[in-house]
Amino acid sequence: MPDAALWSLSHHMDEEWLHEAYQRTRKDGATGVDGCSADEYGEELEANLETLVNRAHSGEYRAPPVRRVYIPKGNGQTRPLGIPTFEDKVLQRAVAMLLETVYEQDFLDCSYGFRPGRSAHQALGKLRDTLMEMRDGWVLEVDIRTYFDSIDRKQLCEVLRQRIGDGVVLRLIGKWLNAGVMERGEIRYPEAGTPQGGVISPMLANIFLHTVLDVWFESQVKPVLRGRAVLVRFADDFVIAFEREDDARRVHEVLPKRFAKHRLELHPDKTRLLPFKRPLLSKEDDGTSKEVGSDTFDLLGFTLYWARSKRGHWVIQLKTSRSRFTRTLHRLNEWCRRNRHLPVRIQWVRICRSLKGHFAYFGVMGNEGRLVALRHEVYRLWRGWLHRRSQRARVTWEKMRRLAEHYPLPRLPEPRDLRALAKP
Repeated sequence: MPDAALWSLSHHMDEEWLHEAYQRTRKDGATGVDGCSADEYGEELEANLETLVNRAHSGEYRAPPVRRVYIPKGNGQTRPLGIPTFEDKVLQRAVAMLLETVYEQDFLDCSYGFRPGRSAHQALGKLRDTLMEMRDGWVLEVDIRTYFDSIDRKQLCEVLRQRIGDGVVLRLIGKWLNAGVMERGEIRYPEAGTPQGGVISPMLANIFLHTVLDVWFESQVKPVLRGRAVLVRFADDFVIAFEREDDARRVHEVLPKRFAKHRLELHPDKTRLLPFKRPLLSKEDDGTSKEVGSDTFDLLGFTLYWARSKRGHWVIQLKTSRSRFTRTLHRLNEWCRRNRHLPVRIQWVRICRSLKGHFAYFGVMGNEGRLVALRHEVYRLWRGWLHRRSQRARVTWEKMRRLAEHYPLPRLPEPRDLRALAKP
C-alpha cells in the first residue's frame, strides 16, 4: 500500500545487491578521506562487500566524513563539492536502490529528476507542450535557496518514516546525515542538509520535495484553482504554468509560506511571476506594425521564448541560456589555458569530448544558432591559447585553418524534437 510503512527492506541488501550497487557506482571519481580508489577497493571486492554487508546489518558501519573541495563556477566564484569514500558510495547506492523501489510507485508524473526512464528533456517537452496549449499563460519561475544544504533533517526523517520502517535503512541514513564534512583537516557537523556529494542525496531531496511540493500542489492547490495549472519539477528546479493570472498570483503569494513551514526559503530575486504570452502587434507613428516581445524564462539550462515558425505560426522555442553558454566557454577556456603546452592531439580529444557532451544535451530543434556560436567561440579561444604558448611558433589564423583540417571540431548533431520526448 502506498500509504503504509515497509518494515522489512534491508534483507534484500545482500552481497548480490551490493555487487549490483558496485557496478552502478562511478569508478573514476576522486578519493574520499581514506584515500582508497575504486581500483584498490576492487582488488578484494568479494571480501570487501561481504564485510560491508555484515557491518551495515549489524550496525557496526561508521559513516566517514565527506571530504570537501571547491570547484570553479562560470561567474568566477566557487561551489563546494563533497567527496565520500568509495565504499560509502557503494553502500549509499545500495540504499538508494532500495528507496527507489519503494518511492517510484509514489512519485507523481510532475517529477522528472533522478528517476529511471525520465530526463530533463522530457520535463522541458512537457512544459513546452503545456504552454503551447495554454497559448497565453502565466509562469511562476521558482528558485529554492541552497536547497540541498537547507533540508531540515528532523522533518526529512519524519517524511521517511511514513514509508520506511526498516531500522537498518533508517539507521544508515541517519549516520550519513550526521557524518560531517572534512575541510583542511578539520571536521564540521552541519545541522541541516543532505550528504554533500553523496549518491543518496538526490533521492532524499526528491523524497522531501515530493511531500513538501508535489503532493501538496496536486491534492490541495489544484482543486481550488479556477483554471488549469501544471507543475514541472526536475530535482529542486521547477516551474508552474497557469492559464489564469489570478490563480498564478494566489500560488505566488502562498508558496513562500508553504516552504517556510518546512524551513526552506525561496530566493527573492530569482523567484518571479511573469506573463508568458505571444508577442503582440503595436501600431507605430508611421502606421506600420511592430511585434512587442514577451518575457522569457530559464529552466534546466535552456531559455524558453515565443518565436515564429518557418510557416509563420507562433511556437515556443528553446535556446541555450546565456549563463550556461558562458559557463561552458569559461570552463573550456580555463582548461585550454592550463593545458596549452600539451600535445595538440590530446587537447583536441579533450575539447571534442566536451563539445560532444554539450551538443548531446543542447542539440534540440531551434537551438542550432547557439551551438554554431559555441563551436566558433571554442575554435577561437583554442587558437588563442595555442598562439600564446610559444614566441617562436605563433599560430596564425591560416595555420589554425590547416590545423583544423587534421583536428576538426565535432559537427552539430541532428536536432531532436522535444514533442517526441514530452511523455516518459
